[in-house]
Amino acid sequence: MLEKMTAPVKAIMGPWNHTYPNSAEPPPAIEWRHEAVRWFDHWLKDLDTGIMDEPRFAVFMREWHPPGTGLERIPGEWQWEKGWPLEASDERTLYLHDNHEMSDRTPSKAVHQLRYVPTVGPEASGSVMWWGDWAPDQRPVDTYSLVYESEPMEAEMRILGFPHARLNVSADAPLAHWIARLSDVAPDGRVTQVAGAALHGAQRDSTINPKPLTPGQNYLIDIELHFTSWVFEKGHRIRLAVNNAQWPMFWPTPYRMTTTLRLGGEAASNLVLPVVAAPTTPTPQFLAPATDPVLSGYRRLPSETVSNYAEIKNVVRNERDRTTSVTATNSGGSEFPWGTKRYTQEIVHQAADEHPEATTARSKYTITVELPNRTLRWEGILEFESDALQFHYRYTRRLLEDGLLLREKHWTESYPRDLH
Repeated sequence: MLEKMTAPVKAIMGPWNHTYPNSAEPPPAIEWRHEAVRWFDHWLKDLDTGIMDEPRFAVFMREWHPPGTGLERIPGEWQWEKGWPLEASDERTLYLHDNHEMSDRTPSKAVHQLRYVPTVGPEASGSVMWWGDWAPDQRPVDTYSLVYESEPMEAEMRILGFPHARLNVSADAPLAHWIARLSDVAPDGRVTQVAGAALHGAQRDSTINPKPLTPGQNYLIDIELHFTSWVFEKGHRIRLAVNNAQWPMFWPTPYRMTTTLRLGGEAASNLVLPVVAAPTTPTPQFLAPATDPVLSGYRRLPSETVSNYAEIKNVVRNERDRTTSVTATNSGGSEFPWGTKRYTQEIVHQAADEHPEATTARSKYTITVELPNRTLRWEGILEFESDALQFHYRYTRRLLEDGLLLREKHWTESYPRDLH
């Protein structure tokens, strides 16, 4: 939007997950509503708020922090940019080498192969199983990936924008995903995820008209990683990890397979980083979040999770049958003058390394409303599973009053996998 729109536009890009900037946890949080009022006062009331005198783009440049969710604050600083694309940005290309290094040197030709393990990925998915949340240490999932690292940085390097993993790949199956993750390796070995993205192999040319892979055929794919900002500190290493599974974020492809990554040659696999210089202009100054008004008779009950969504609670691996279960839960509620509303959520994902086609997701969501003279409870129960050819959907919706069933409805459907 910032790049394409010709109308006046402003953007603020912070280091937040799926939350409002004034309630960000961990900080920094900002009073974004003040910026919105300045904008609307300028355009709707013709008031000089000074907002149009400022650069179009405010972005938070993240600095190194350890992996995991236990952050008290995300380190870094705000900086102004005139707009997007950036006026001053250089692309740095790092080539993947046979010894698993990354450098700007010309690589020799080599072939690396990776066996597909469908249950790989809970550590890479973050606690809520989507990009943008803080992920645990990446070393467990990197064990099942092709990993390439730079030498320790001789000086800090800042990136801002969309990194690209340009890969020369093939598979011995008609369908595969490729996932690329950019990480920071600290001198003590901890690995912090910086950015990532995935490419559906059948959608390599078009998301509208997917086509199966031809087993053994080489494909040049360009994985644009999600927008990121990061400062790689002196002594740290840059890591690129490539694999074919990030479950349960992505549903596993149904074929047991091996994928191949080709290095060197005319189409040498590489990582492209959007490098920027340290800012020399004044930094944005945002107000601290204002205290929200207190509503009489209303109180929000504590949420089980920081994100207020179901977060991964446990991962159980059965080495005997090589299945893995991931359970995500959440609960919370609110008190109102007329009663109390509570909710619970549980999602159980299960996948099997020997049978990637047989994957399941089951969830139960409840809303309970406690009134002075009765208690109402809504339940939603989902069962979603796949086999080699189809997806199967079963859903049940119930309404109960004081524990007695009032209404119930079922839905059952099956759909062809259609290159998924």
